[in-house]
Amino acid sequence: QVQLVESGGGSVQLGESLSVSCAASGGTSEDPISCMAWFRQVPGKQREGIAAMSSKGVANYAELAKGRFTISRDNSKNILFLQMDSLKPEDTAMYYCATRPLSHGCDLKSQWRIQGYWSYWGQGTQVTVSS
Repeated sequence: QVQLVESGGGSVQLGESLSVSCAASGGTSEDPISCMAWFRQVPGKQREGIAAMSSKGVANYAELAKGRFTISRDNSKNILFLQMDSLKPEDTAMYYCATRPLSHGCDLKSQWRIQGYWSYWGQGTQVTVSS
């Protein structure tokens, strides 16, 4: 069973930076963890995709993330990162990571933005940006 554990959330001020991480475990050698992604959600709103990355390091970003957020991963440790710069109060949300195994494919063009595309989710880490 794949498990995802996010960490690194916290409270920052407008314009500051924060990095969150997601440690993945439970993938098998026959069907390893492949695509990984970051989403965020505020109460009362749908979960929205931020960025996704393939196991080969190819990334795609939502418009909200371009120029401020950077996704990366350490495949040797199965850790996904999200570096967030120039944070704004509207970035306040619960941040989730998601993944799907290799056998399920990895569509970084459009499908990755859909919450139902992902097989496994972490419990989330809260990011709060105050002005």
